[in-house]
Amino acid sequence: MLRVDGIDVFYGDLQALRGVGFEADEGEIVSVIGSNGAGKSTTLKTVSGILRPRKGTIEFGGEHITRASTTRIVEMGISHIPEGRQLFPTMTVGENLEMGAQFPHTKKVRKETMAEVFGFFPRLKERFGQKAGTLSGGEQQMVAIGRGLMSKPKLMMFDEPSLGLAPLLVTTIFEIIRKINERNTAILLIEQNVFHALTISHRGYILENGEIALSGDGQWLLENPHIRKTYLGL
Repeated sequence: MLRVDGIDVFYGDLQALRGVGFEADEGEIVSVIGSNGAGKSTTLKTVSGILRPRKGTIEFGGEHITRASTTRIVEMGISHIPEGRQLFPTMTVGENLEMGAQFPHTKKVRKETMAEVFGFFPRLKERFGQKAGTLSGGEQQMVAIGRGLMSKPKLMMFDEPSLGLAPLLVTTIFEIIRKINERNTAILLIEQNVFHALTISHRGYILENGEIALSGDGQWLLENPHIRKTYLGL
């Protein structure tokens, strides 16, 4: 479904990614893990079209999207749940959710999709008319995920969904991600919580200093000595 091949990405003269390549197939959960500054968020922003690679290609569903607009990329079926949620704080929960359904094919089924979101997050139905800025961190993350679901994505990209959440909520968020995947939505997950991420992932990639250092299925990576020592402290 998604193929990233040898991308180099720069911030001015500073190179952030070097020859990064990975794949995410239909129905898969794929994690990209690494420490702060490894290039994880840069990777998602490049797939989303926010950043442009100087070298390499990105394909989605067999179509080159390396130079596609962010609007076109979302319309094709990629949703990006950014780090820090990035909600509109003075808008209500309902208004934030509706922002995710801005294309004709998503507007037609907006009510049905909203009902699906409430199935995942019943609390959002209770908070429907409340301003997003007054919600707890966990509730705001629910809104961010719900907004992503409103675009009817084929691939959802999560950037640090557990950041700043209490342990119980972290477990809940990862369970929701797994349930979304069970509905045949592919997941690309950027996460510092290595154990949770790899536990639910079919495959994973280790990003170190802007390069892919290691890859394999989730369970194999969890048992890898380098991962256990460097990322799990075992």
